[in-house]
Amino acid sequence: MKFKMVHENFNVADLEVSMAFYEKALGLREVRRKTAEDGSHILVYLANDEAPFELELTWLADHPQKYDLGEEEFHLAFHTDDFEAAHALHESMGCIAFENHAMGVYFITDPDGYWLEIIPARD
Repeated sequence: MKFKMVHENFNVADLEVSMAFYEKALGLREVRRKTAEDGSHILVYLANDEAPFELELTWLADHPQKYDLGEEEFHLAFHTDDFEAAHALHESMGCIAFENHAMGVYFITDPDGYWLEIIPARD
């Protein structure tokens, strides 16, 4: 039996703000969308050409506030081929939350507080 990871879900308070963040910060674009007939929720799947994995953003009409992320002891990780340029972009966006210089990585936060690890491509 085999399993293949296909997507990760993040619930978001403001779908448009989150989509703009992910496009600017990580180059993710909408690849498909599912809207409930009753308007209760919207699912937007984001991806790029680098991997088949998708990020699903879920917006719920009855939950406009930010989500309680508990102790935030989870994250989604991204490799980058230009660590310095990525760091400069994220620094200019003001979204760097933590830098681990010993490991050579840093973390950014999205508009809802989700942590995203940025890892340099290593040979």
